[in-house]
Amino acid sequence: MESAFPTAARLGLHVPLYSSLLLNALFLVHHFLSAPPAPSPLLSKANNGGGGGGALSWALRAAREAESVAKAGCSGHGRVFLDGIVGEDGRPGCECNTCFEGPDCSARTPDCTVDADRGDPMFLEPYWMRHAEASAVVVSGWHRMSYRATDGLFQSVELKRCIRRLHRAVGNAVADDKQIVFATGSMQLINALVYALSPDSNSGSTANVVATTPYYPAYRTQIVLFDSREYKWAGNTSMWAKASGNSTTKEDVIEFVTSPNNPDALLHQPVVVGSSAILDHAYFWPHFTHIPAPSDADVMLFTTSKLSGHASSRFGWALIRDEKVAKRVNDYIMQNTMGVSRDTQLRMLAIFKTILANLHGKEDIFAFGHDVMRTKWRKLSAVVSRSRRISLQNIPPQYCTYFDKIRDPSPAYAWVKCEREEDSDCSDVLLKAKIITRSGVWNDASSRYTRISLIKSQDDFDLLLERITEFVDAELTAAGSNSM
Repeated sequence: MESAFPTAARLGLHVPLYSSLLLNALFLVHHFLSAPPAPSPLLSKANNGGGGGGALSWALRAAREAESVAKAGCSGHGRVFLDGIVGEDGRPGCECNTCFEGPDCSARTPDCTVDADRGDPMFLEPYWMRHAEASAVVVSGWHRMSYRATDGLFQSVELKRCIRRLHRAVGNAVADDKQIVFATGSMQLINALVYALSPDSNSGSTANVVATTPYYPAYRTQIVLFDSREYKWAGNTSMWAKASGNSTTKEDVIEFVTSPNNPDALLHQPVVVGSSAILDHAYFWPHFTHIPAPSDADVMLFTTSKLSGHASSRFGWALIRDEKVAKRVNDYIMQNTMGVSRDTQLRMLAIFKTILANLHGKEDIFAFGHDVMRTKWRKLSAVVSRSRRISLQNIPPQYCTYFDKIRDPSPAYAWVKCEREEDSDCSDVLLKAKIITRSGVWNDASSRYTRISLIKSQDDFDLLLERITEFVDAELTAAGSNSM
C-alpha cells in the first residue's frame, strides 16, 4: 500500500513546481491589486455623459474641496463652510461661534453677552464630525433635475422606508399604518395640518385652534399671519376644556399638543374632549426625553432639526392615519412649495441610514445626545440649586423603553422662574446678567418665566454656565453682605 506521505525523492521533485505556482499566484495578485479598478458600465456612461475622463473624476474633485474646507480648525471655536464668505485669498474664512472673533476665532470677545435664546441644535455637531464619511453626499450637476420623484408625490420612497424603520426601532411612534407627508421643516406642517383638519370653506364653519400654556409661539403667529376664513386662533385650552363636555364638537377645535413640551419639556396629552389633536413630537426622541411607549395619535409631526440637528436642511414629516387628511396636507404642500427639495431628501437619506446603522451601538446618536444633554442639565441644575432668586422646572428620572432603564433628565430647554416679587420680568433680569433668553410672554405665560436654550454648541453652554455662576455668586455675596 502506498504511503499517504510523499517520499523524500518525490518531495524534492515537487518543490520547484510548488515554488513556480506560488510565484505565479503572487504576480497575479500584485497585478490585480495594483491595477485601477475597471469602471462599471453605469459609471462609465455617467462619466461620458458628464464629460469626465476617468472614473470618479468629478466626484473626487468635489470631495477634495469639501475635505480641504473641513480641515480648517478655526481654533475649535468656529467652522469654515463651502458657501462661506470668500476672503482676499479666494477662500472662505472662519465663521466664529458667539463670543469668539478673529481670523481663526481664537480671540474671546470681551465682556460678551451670551445668546441662550435660539433653539439651534449645534450640540450634535461633534457627532456628525465623527461620522463625516458615512453621512457625506456627493451630488452631480444632473442629479434629480426633474420635478418628479419616485412616488409621484415628490417624495423619496427609500427615505420613507428609513423613517418607518427608525420609528419602529426607536419605539417613539407607530408609523406603519400611517401616511407619511414630507414638508419644509415642521414649520410648514403647522399651517398645512390646520388647513387639512379645518372644515371645508363651503361649510360656513370656522375651526378654533388652541394650545395649552406654555406653548410654542409659532402655533399662534402662523394662524394669525395666514388669517384664514376656515380657522382662527382661539387661545388657551383651559376655556375649551371646560366647554368640551357639552357644546364643543370635533369640527370646532384643533388642538396643538407639544410632547415633550417646548419650553418646559413635559409630556402632554390632549385636554379638549373631541378635538382634532396635532401631536407635535419634535423633541420626542431618546436624547431629550424618556420614551414611555410609542405614540399612536391620528396626526403627528416630526423634524430632523431636533432628531439629527440638521436644522438648515429644513426637513420635517407628518404621520397621518386618515388618507383624506393626508391628501389635503399634500395638496397644501404642492400649492405652497411643490414638495421638499430633492437635494435635501438625498442628504436626509444618508443621515437616516447613518443613524439606523449605529442604533444601540457605541456610536448611537441617542446615547451620545443624551450624555451631552444630561451633563449640561446636571451642571446647570447644580449652579441654580444654590440660588433663591431663580429656579428650574422639576423633571424626575424616568424609565425609557429605548434605553431599557431609568434615564436622567436631559431637556432641550431650561424653563426658568424668577422667584422674587420684584423680578417680574425674568428675561430682563437675566439680560442684565448678560444672558439673552426668550421671555415666557412669547409662550403665553407669565413674564416671570423665561426659556434658556441648552441645545446650542458647547461653547455657548460653557459661556452660559459662566454667566449663570456669576449671577448666582453675586446673589449669594449680596445676601451675605445684608446678613452682616
